[in-house]
Amino acid sequence: MEAFTHAVELGTHMLELDCHLTRDGQVVVSHDENLLRQTGSDVNISSLNYEELPLYKERLEVTFNTGHFSSGADRKLALLEDLFRKFPKMPVNIELKERNPALIDKVSELVKRYDREHLTVWATTSSSIMKICRSTNASMPYMFTVSRALWLLLLFYSGLLPFLPLGENFLQFYLPRVINRTFIPESGILRKRVVVALIEKLTMRRSLFQHLVKRGIQVQLFVCNTDEDIRAAFAVGATGVMTDYPTLLTHYLHTHTHST
Repeated sequence: MEAFTHAVELGTHMLELDCHLTRDGQVVVSHDENLLRQTGSDVNISSLNYEELPLYKERLEVTFNTGHFSSGADRKLALLEDLFRKFPKMPVNIELKERNPALIDKVSELVKRYDREHLTVWATTSSSIMKICRSTNASMPYMFTVSRALWLLLLFYSGLLPFLPLGENFLQFYLPRVINRTFIPESGILRKRVVVALIEKLTMRRSLFQHLVKRGIQVQLFVCNTDEDIRAAFAVGATGVMTDYPTLLTHYLHTHTHST
Protein backbone atom coordinates (compact mmCIF):
# COMPACT_ATOMS: atom_id res chain seq x y z
CA MET A 1 0.00 0.00 0.00
CA GLU A 2 2.96 2.30 0.64
CA ALA A 3 3.92 2.24 -3.05
CA PHE A 4 0.38 3.10 -4.17
CA THR A 5 0.16 5.93 -1.63
CA HIS A 6 3.44 7.35 -2.90
CA ALA A 7 2.22 7.21 -6.51
CA VAL A 8 -1.09 8.89 -5.70
CA GLU A 9 0.63 11.66 -3.73
CA LEU A 10 2.79 12.38 -6.78
CA GLY A 11 -0.30 12.89 -8.92
CA THR A 12 -0.60 9.53 -10.69
CA HIS A 13 -3.73 9.36 -12.84
CA MET A 14 -4.28 5.58 -12.64
CA LEU A 15 -3.03 2.64 -10.60
CA GLU A 16 -2.23 -0.66 -12.34
CA LEU A 17 -2.24 -3.91 -10.39
CA ASP A 18 -2.85 -7.66 -10.46
CA CYS A 19 -5.17 -9.58 -8.15
CA HIS A 20 -5.36 -13.10 -6.73
CA LEU A 21 -7.72 -14.88 -4.35
CA THR A 22 -6.70 -16.33 -0.99
CA ARG A 23 -8.05 -19.58 0.44
CA ASP A 24 -10.44 -17.62 2.67
CA GLY A 25 -11.77 -15.56 -0.24
CA GLN A 26 -9.82 -12.30 0.14
CA VAL A 27 -8.80 -10.42 -3.01
CA VAL A 28 -5.08 -9.70 -2.67
CA VAL A 29 -3.06 -7.24 -4.72
CA SER A 30 -0.01 -9.11 -6.00
CA HIS A 31 1.80 -9.40 -9.31
CA ASP A 32 2.45 -13.13 -8.80
CA GLU A 33 0.21 -15.96 -7.62
CA ASN A 34 3.30 -17.83 -6.38
CA LEU A 35 5.13 -15.78 -3.77
CA LEU A 36 8.66 -17.15 -4.10
CA ARG A 37 10.01 -14.17 -6.06
CA GLN A 38 8.29 -11.56 -3.91
CA THR A 39 8.64 -13.07 -0.44
CA GLY A 40 11.16 -15.92 -0.63
CA SER A 41 8.44 -18.43 0.36
CA ASP A 42 7.46 -20.96 -2.30
CA VAL A 43 3.70 -20.84 -1.65
CA ASN A 44 0.66 -19.87 -3.69
CA ILE A 45 -1.71 -17.16 -2.53
CA SER A 46 -4.66 -19.47 -3.18
CA SER A 47 -3.29 -22.05 -0.73
CA LEU A 48 -3.22 -19.71 2.29
CA ASN A 49 -5.62 -17.58 4.30
CA TYR A 50 -4.88 -13.86 4.12
CA GLU A 51 -3.39 -13.66 7.62
CA GLU A 52 -1.00 -16.52 6.74
CA LEU A 53 0.57 -14.75 3.75
CA PRO A 54 4.30 -14.07 4.16
CA LEU A 55 5.69 -10.54 4.06
CA TYR A 56 7.43 -9.02 1.06
CA LYS A 57 11.21 -9.24 1.01
CA GLU A 58 13.00 -6.26 2.53
CA ARG A 59 14.52 -5.62 -0.92
CA LEU A 60 12.46 -6.58 -3.95
CA GLU A 61 13.80 -6.64 -7.51
CA VAL A 62 11.86 -4.39 -9.88
CA THR A 63 10.11 -6.70 -12.37
CA PHE A 64 10.79 -4.54 -15.41
CA ASN A 65 14.21 -3.29 -14.40
CA THR A 66 16.40 -6.32 -13.78
CA GLY A 67 19.17 -5.73 -11.26
CA HIS A 68 17.41 -2.81 -9.58
CA PHE A 69 15.68 -3.11 -6.23
CA SER A 70 13.03 -1.29 -4.23
CA SER A 71 12.32 -1.29 -0.51
CA GLY A 72 9.77 0.10 1.93
CA ALA A 73 8.49 -0.07 5.48
CA ASP A 74 5.11 -1.61 4.55
CA ARG A 75 5.81 -5.24 3.61
CA LYS A 76 2.29 -6.63 3.95
CA LEU A 77 0.38 -7.68 0.83
CA ALA A 78 -2.50 -5.28 0.34
CA LEU A 79 -6.17 -6.13 -0.01
CA LEU A 80 -8.02 -4.73 -2.99
CA GLU A 81 -10.82 -3.59 -0.69
CA ASP A 82 -8.40 -1.56 1.42
CA LEU A 83 -7.07 0.11 -1.71
CA PHE A 84 -10.62 1.00 -2.83
CA ARG A 85 -11.32 2.48 0.60
CA LYS A 86 -8.15 4.54 0.65
CA PHE A 87 -8.39 5.85 -2.92
CA PRO A 88 -12.13 6.07 -3.68
CA LYS A 89 -11.75 8.39 -6.69
CA MET A 90 -8.60 6.91 -8.23
CA PRO A 91 -8.98 4.94 -11.50
CA VAL A 92 -7.60 1.41 -11.13
CA ASN A 93 -6.59 -1.02 -13.88
CA ILE A 94 -6.98 -4.61 -12.62
CA GLU A 95 -5.17 -7.33 -14.55
CA LEU A 96 -6.36 -10.89 -14.08
CA LYS A 97 -3.98 -13.61 -15.21
CA GLU A 98 -5.95 -16.69 -14.17
CA ARG A 99 -9.26 -18.11 -15.33
CA ASN A 100 -10.90 -17.97 -11.91
CA PRO A 101 -14.63 -17.12 -11.91
CA ALA A 102 -14.63 -16.86 -8.10
CA LEU A 103 -11.92 -14.19 -8.23
CA ILE A 104 -13.70 -12.31 -11.00
CA ASP A 105 -16.97 -12.41 -9.03
CA LYS A 106 -15.21 -11.05 -5.93
CA VAL A 107 -13.55 -8.23 -7.87
CA SER A 108 -16.86 -7.27 -9.48
CA GLU A 109 -18.60 -7.39 -6.11
CA LEU A 110 -16.04 -5.00 -4.59
CA VAL A 111 -16.23 -2.68 -7.58
CA LYS A 112 -20.01 -2.45 -7.22
CA ARG A 113 -19.89 -2.09 -3.43
CA TYR A 114 -17.58 0.92 -3.68
CA ASP A 115 -19.40 2.42 -6.69
CA ARG A 116 -16.35 2.16 -8.94
CA GLU A 117 -17.68 0.66 -12.16
CA HIS A 118 -16.74 3.82 -14.09
CA LEU A 119 -13.29 3.94 -12.45
CA THR A 120 -12.13 0.33 -12.65
CA VAL A 121 -10.82 -1.38 -15.79
CA TRP A 122 -10.97 -5.08 -16.66
CA ALA A 123 -7.53 -6.03 -17.98
CA THR A 124 -6.28 -9.38 -19.24
CA THR A 125 -4.39 -10.68 -22.27
CA SER A 126 -6.72 -13.69 -22.50
CA SER A 127 -9.97 -13.48 -24.47
CA SER A 128 -11.45 -16.41 -22.53
CA ILE A 129 -10.82 -14.63 -19.22
CA MET A 130 -12.14 -11.35 -20.61
CA LYS A 131 -15.33 -13.11 -21.70
CA ILE A 132 -15.97 -14.11 -18.08
CA CYS A 133 -15.13 -10.60 -16.86
CA ARG A 134 -17.52 -9.02 -19.32
CA SER A 135 -20.33 -11.49 -18.57
CA THR A 136 -19.84 -10.85 -14.85
CA ASN A 137 -19.82 -7.06 -15.12
CA ALA A 138 -20.35 -5.45 -18.51
CA SER A 139 -20.51 -1.95 -17.02
CA MET A 140 -16.76 -1.74 -16.46
CA PRO A 141 -14.44 -0.41 -19.19
CA TYR A 142 -12.05 -2.98 -20.63
CA MET A 143 -8.92 -3.40 -22.73
CA PHE A 144 -8.03 -5.21 -25.93
CA THR A 145 -6.92 -8.80 -25.36
CA VAL A 146 -4.10 -10.24 -27.47
CA SER A 147 -6.44 -11.82 -30.03
CA ARG A 148 -8.53 -8.66 -30.23
CA ALA A 149 -5.38 -6.57 -30.68
CA LEU A 150 -4.33 -8.79 -33.58
CA TRP A 151 -7.80 -8.32 -35.07
CA LEU A 152 -7.37 -4.57 -34.59
CA LEU A 153 -4.12 -4.64 -36.55
CA LEU A 154 -5.75 -6.66 -39.33
CA LEU A 155 -8.55 -4.10 -39.59
CA PHE A 156 -6.02 -1.24 -39.57
CA TYR A 157 -3.86 -2.64 -42.36
CA SER A 158 -6.85 -3.73 -44.43
CA GLY A 159 -8.37 -0.24 -44.26
CA LEU A 160 -11.56 -1.49 -42.63
CA LEU A 161 -10.97 -0.10 -39.15
CA PRO A 162 -12.92 3.17 -39.59
CA PHE A 163 -16.03 1.26 -40.61
CA LEU A 164 -16.32 -1.28 -37.80
CA PRO A 165 -17.36 -0.78 -34.14
CA LEU A 166 -14.99 -1.34 -31.22
CA GLY A 167 -16.19 -2.02 -27.69
CA GLU A 168 -12.86 -1.68 -25.92
CA ASN A 169 -11.85 1.44 -24.01
CA PHE A 170 -8.10 0.85 -23.66
CA LEU A 171 -5.24 -0.43 -25.79
CA GLN A 172 -2.39 -1.44 -23.50
CA PHE A 173 0.81 -2.74 -25.03
CA TYR A 174 4.52 -3.17 -24.40
CA LEU A 175 6.71 -0.42 -25.76
CA PRO A 176 8.77 -2.77 -27.96
CA ARG A 177 12.06 -0.98 -27.30
CA VAL A 178 12.03 -2.19 -23.66
CA ILE A 179 11.94 -5.86 -24.71
CA ASN A 180 15.29 -7.57 -24.02
CA ARG A 181 16.52 -4.42 -22.30
CA THR A 182 14.51 -3.74 -19.15
CA PHE A 183 12.02 -6.53 -19.83
CA ILE A 184 13.49 -9.99 -20.46
CA PRO A 185 10.76 -12.21 -21.97
CA GLU A 186 10.43 -15.89 -21.18
CA SER A 187 9.52 -16.68 -24.78
CA GLY A 188 12.57 -17.52 -26.88
CA ILE A 189 11.11 -16.01 -30.03
CA LEU A 190 10.82 -12.60 -28.37
CA ARG A 191 14.52 -12.68 -27.60
CA LYS A 192 15.30 -12.45 -31.30
CA ARG A 193 16.13 -8.90 -32.31
CA VAL A 194 14.51 -9.22 -35.74
CA VAL A 195 11.21 -10.34 -34.18
CA VAL A 196 11.12 -7.38 -31.80
CA ALA A 197 11.96 -5.03 -34.68
CA LEU A 198 9.07 -6.46 -36.70
CA ILE A 199 6.67 -6.07 -33.75
CA GLU A 200 7.74 -2.44 -33.36
CA LYS A 201 7.28 -1.80 -37.08
CA LEU A 202 3.78 -3.29 -37.13
CA THR A 203 2.40 -1.94 -33.86
CA MET A 204 3.95 1.47 -33.15
CA ARG A 205 1.90 3.33 -35.74
CA ARG A 206 1.01 6.88 -34.85
CA SER A 207 -1.86 6.95 -37.34
CA LEU A 208 -3.41 3.91 -35.65
CA PHE A 209 -3.13 5.45 -32.20
CA GLN A 210 -4.52 8.77 -33.41
CA HIS A 211 -7.52 6.97 -34.89
CA LEU A 212 -8.18 5.12 -31.63
CA VAL A 213 -7.91 8.32 -29.58
CA LYS A 214 -10.43 10.04 -31.86
CA ARG A 215 -12.80 7.17 -31.06
CA GLY A 216 -12.34 7.71 -27.32
CA ILE A 217 -9.95 4.79 -26.78
CA GLN A 218 -6.95 5.39 -24.52
CA VAL A 219 -3.54 4.12 -25.68
CA GLN A 220 -1.20 3.17 -22.84
CA LEU A 221 2.32 1.83 -23.37
CA PHE A 222 4.50 0.09 -20.78
CA VAL A 223 6.79 -0.35 -18.96
CA CYS A 224 8.56 3.00 -19.36
CA ASN A 225 11.27 3.30 -16.72
CA THR A 226 13.57 5.86 -18.37
CA ASP A 227 13.08 9.35 -19.79
CA GLU A 228 13.97 8.01 -23.23
CA ASP A 229 11.25 5.34 -23.08
CA ILE A 230 8.65 7.82 -21.84
CA ARG A 231 9.59 10.19 -24.65
CA ALA A 232 9.36 7.40 -27.24
CA ALA A 233 5.91 6.36 -26.02
CA PHE A 234 4.47 9.86 -26.25
CA ALA A 235 6.19 10.48 -29.59
CA VAL A 236 4.33 7.58 -31.18
CA GLY A 237 0.98 8.81 -29.88
CA ALA A 238 0.40 7.17 -26.49
CA THR A 239 -2.09 8.97 -24.26
CA GLY A 240 -0.51 7.46 -21.16
CA VAL A 241 2.44 5.39 -20.01
CA MET A 242 2.89 2.86 -17.23
CA THR A 243 6.03 2.97 -15.11
CA ASP A 244 7.57 1.43 -12.01
CA TYR A 245 8.94 4.86 -11.09
CA PRO A 246 6.15 7.44 -10.61
CA THR A 247 8.66 10.05 -9.41
CA LEU A 248 10.50 9.77 -12.73
CA LEU A 249 7.29 10.03 -14.74
CA THR A 250 6.00 12.97 -12.71
CA HIS A 251 9.25 14.86 -13.24
CA TYR A 252 9.14 14.11 -16.96
CA LEU A 253 5.57 15.35 -17.31
CA HIS A 254 6.38 18.53 -15.41
CA THR A 255 9.35 19.28 -17.64
CA HIS A 256 8.01 18.06 -20.99
CA THR A 257 4.41 19.29 -21.08
CA HIS A 258 4.54 19.55 -24.86
CA SER A 259 4.97 15.76 -25.13
CA THR A 260 1.55 14.91 -23.71
